[in-house]
This record gives sequence, structure tokens and C-alpha cells, in this order.
Amino acid sequence: MKALMFGWEFPPHILGGLGTASYGLTKGMAECGDMEITFVIPKPWGDEDKSFAHIVGAGNTPVVWRDIPWETACERLSYCMNPQEYYSLRDHIYADFSYMHTNDLGCIEFSGRYPDNLLEEINNYSIVAGVIARTYPCDIIHSHDWLTYPAGIHAKQVTGKPLVIHVHATDFDRSRGNVNPTVYGIEKDGMDQADHIITVSNLTRQTVIEKYHIDPAKVTTVHNAVEPLSEDIMAIQVPKNTKEKVVTFLGRITMQKGPEYFVEAAARVLKKSNNVRFVMAGSGDMMNKMIRLAAQRNISDRFHFTGFLKGKQVYEMLKASDVYIMPSVSEPFGISPLEAMQVGVPSIISKQSGCAEILTNVIKTDYWDIDAMADAIYSIITYPAMYQQLKVQGKLEVDEIKWKYAGQKVIDIYHKVIQKK
Repeated sequence: MKALMFGWEFPPHILGGLGTASYGLTKGMAECGDMEITFVIPKPWGDEDKSFAHIVGAGNTPVVWRDIPWETACERLSYCMNPQEYYSLRDHIYADFSYMHTNDLGCIEFSGRYPDNLLEEINNYSIVAGVIARTYPCDIIHSHDWLTYPAGIHAKQVTGKPLVIHVHATDFDRSRGNVNPTVYGIEKDGMDQADHIITVSNLTRQTVIEKYHIDPAKVTTVHNAVEPLSEDIMAIQVPKNTKEKVVTFLGRITMQKGPEYFVEAAARVLKKSNNVRFVMAGSGDMMNKMIRLAAQRNISDRFHFTGFLKGKQVYEMLKASDVYIMPSVSEPFGISPLEAMQVGVPSIISKQSGCAEILTNVIKTDYWDIDAMADAIYSIITYPAMYQQLKVQGKLEVDEIKWKYAGQKVIDIYHKVIQKK
């Protein structure tokens, strides 16, 4: 089966959980066999893992015809694609886009991030999707998250193939209910046009059904999983301070992730015990506010802000931790606690997270219950038996949550959708 997938992030260049989930699911599907996946991203960097999916860059797809010599194509594109593909794509330009701003290869350039002109990039991505869909044959189209829904819709219109959209989050999650009507419109259109919808949790499934008025029969939950640890990650050795415990928050410092509840819980723990340090690892629009809040609570000397971490840095931080906490206000799934549990770090998660539906060997609290959160932290760092139980059983549990199983569920959905179409 041939799947044409549209995504926005792909490791090693990721800015959040979307890229991690897209990578894990695609790899898991490939492991199931009989899958040929073309994965489209706005901007390829050339160091993506291409062993299980064919990576196509929207930024290397011409929408305006240019007479480019072979030598130039090789010089400019060989780092990330076979130059011959450029000419194949050029043969499938379907309209006159000469009015658009393109580079000397006739391609629209993309940031590969989440720029201020994000809506413009989403629209441009959907235009390029038409060329790509005409070039690469497929049996089904799969769009990851709202940024790629317009591209998936266009590809469906071009090919007549069924569209599956994957809801990794909704704007209700990202905005704490203060929904952007433009984003909601894009999400709603994608859901209406899709032949089937995959959500990463039952929590998200209910949001899709209730807030976007979608037929429940059209929506299926496929929980996320976690990638097995590489030898490089397993080999990381981080010396621990035996006199002090480390409690870590790792993620975007935005209102969706509930960072202020982490700071408030830290202040309560520090009233009971002074042999603990708190780390907020990540970046986001609430970072300065959290620095000020820590100062107001008079805990700055026990509180650390690392900034954005990626790759090995994430696991170095986790391995240095005694407790991991995810106090998200609305978390569609949340892969980071699984990553923490993989390296034996006891985890506390909010009941308002999708991963709470499948995890047992964690402590679950309401995101707003700062006292319960503080009690859970204090108990883990104080009672060795509790720490050991969560460490050992948590790792055993998470090692069985594999992307291959999630991948097979998605493939089964593909078969049903194609059969129905």
C-alpha cells in the first residue's frame, strides 16, 4: 500500500511532540510491512532518516517552470534529494503560479518552523501539495495536524484518493479554550473533508466529536507510543548528586502545559524539604513569567531554567532527574512521560492528559491540584520503596508501548477506509 503523508516536522529537526510522533508512527508502520510511505515536510535539511520513508520537501518542489541545468540541480539539491526528482516534479506543475514569489529553481521557500506568517506558509504548502500529489502515486492520503489539512484536502481533490487526518491536538488544547476562529475553521474543514479521523487519545476524540460536531463513527483513537532507546542514549552516563533530588518539567513553557502549577507545587515542596532542586527545561512564551513567579515565591535559588533542549540533551536531563512531572492543563497525549519512564524516572502526570488513559505505573493528579502534586513529589523523593516501585514497574510498562502496534492500527484503518471508498 502506498501512503502519501503530509507533516510539518521530522526529526532530527523538531520543535515539539508532533515531529516525534510523526517519526515514530511512520517507522512503526514501515515495520509492519507492505507499506510504501512518501512523507512530505515543508523544508528538508538532508539529515532526516530515509530508511523507512521517502522524504519530499515542499521547498524543493517547483511550482514555476525554470530551465535548470543538470549541474545546477545537482549542486543545489543533492544534499536532500535525487536531482532527477526535481525534473519529475517540474513536469507536474498544474497551473500558472508565476505571480508567486519563488526562488531561482521555481520553488516556494519555507522556514521549516512556525513563523509569524504561518497561515501563508500553510496556504503555500497546500499549493505545492498539488504538484506532489500529481507526481507520487498513492492509495491513501494522511495529514498530520491542522497545519497540513489544507494540503491533504488539495491532494484528495487532485487524486480522488481517500483522506485520513491525524489530530495530534486541537486549538482547544493549545489555547485553553480561547480558540482562534481561523485555526478552528481550518481544523473543522479538515475534519469535514476527511474520510476518517485518527485522534491520539479518547480525550481528543471527545473534543473532536463535541466541539467540531463530527460523527463518532468517523473518529478512531490510536494512542501514541515511544521509540526504543538507541545505544547512544542508553550509553549516556550522568552522575547524580546523592544529597539533592532533582524534579524536572520538560516541554514548551506555554499555558497548555501548566508551568505555573509546577512552580507553585515546587514552592510547597520546598517548605517541607530543602534538599531538592527544580528544573524547567524548555522554552516558550511564558518563560519570563515563570522566572518572575519563582522569584516571587522566593525559590529562585532552588529553581533552574535550561532553555530548549533537543536530542541527547533531553535524555541527559531526564537521567539526571529523580522525578518527572507533566502538569498539562489539556494534553492530547504527551510522549515525554513515556520517555522519562524509559530511563527509569518516576513520573507524575495530569489526569487531563491522553497518556493517562494508558499508563498505570505513574501518579496522576488534577493539573490544578497543587497540593496533591506537591505531596506526590515529596513522597517519591522521600520514600525509597515508592521511588523504586515506580522506576522499575514504569519502565517495564512503557517498554511494551510500541509504535509498531500503533502503526498496525493505522494500517487497519487505511484498509477499512479504502474498502469503503
